[in-house]
Amino acid sequence: MKLKALLAAATAAAALSAGAAAAEQVKIGIAAEPYPPFASLDNSGNWVGWEVEVIGAVCAAAELDCVITPVAWDGIIPSLTGQQIDAIMASMSITEERMKTIDFSDPYYNTPAVIVADKSMDIAPTPESLAGKIVGIQASTIHQAYAQEYFKDAELKVYQTQDEANQDLFAGRIDATQADSIAMADFVNSGNGGCCEIKGAVADDPAILGRGVGAGVRKGDDALREALNKGIAAILADGTHEKITAKYFTTSIY
Repeated sequence: MKLKALLAAATAAAALSAGAAAAEQVKIGIAAEPYPPFASLDNSGNWVGWEVEVIGAVCAAAELDCVITPVAWDGIIPSLTGQQIDAIMASMSITEERMKTIDFSDPYYNTPAVIVADKSMDIAPTPESLAGKIVGIQASTIHQAYAQEYFKDAELKVYQTQDEANQDLFAGRIDATQADSIAMADFVNSGNGGCCEIKGAVADDPAILGRGVGAGVRKGDDALREALNKGIAAILADGTHEKITAKYFTTSIY
């Protein structure tokens, strides 16, 4: 009887422990800098945008209790490896370089990198066309890595946020900028962005530009990675991803 009682107690303790683990919050890191239409603060101080809604949907489908945790972009990977956050869902491309430090989920969106410039400028998204031009890029991004590799004859101006680069493009302090096509479509359709247009996508280089955007997790955190994969697969299969996308974009971004 004592053995049965001990076994029952152990089973109950294990169940409570599992329940506590399931209820534990998962800190999802996003960039603290606004990146519309993916993530930005509304007038009430709440995070809104396509990626914010996708985070909520993925976590719900994966039965994860997630909390959005803003982190400065240039410190977001150290925050993950240092355990201040549990995952990154901040439009981070899956690249070979980043995979040396962290693991990734399956991709949940994929869009090309484009060059944007003033409508009056005859610029193409090529190294030859951008030679001698001032090109603005955001620090610690695939776009910085790409520009440093391919636009060696251009003058590169590095910004902490893409919004700062966009402001300088509008003000005429730079000739062009490279960034994600969806984010730049949002800019050129805005009041300030009316000066400019997307000149086209740069030539693809998967080694630098990556193979889509995924959720970053710590090396070896397979349980969380698989849970996020489950959530991503579920919202793609049941149409939730498409419904969220239709609220923000006119075409699929997956």
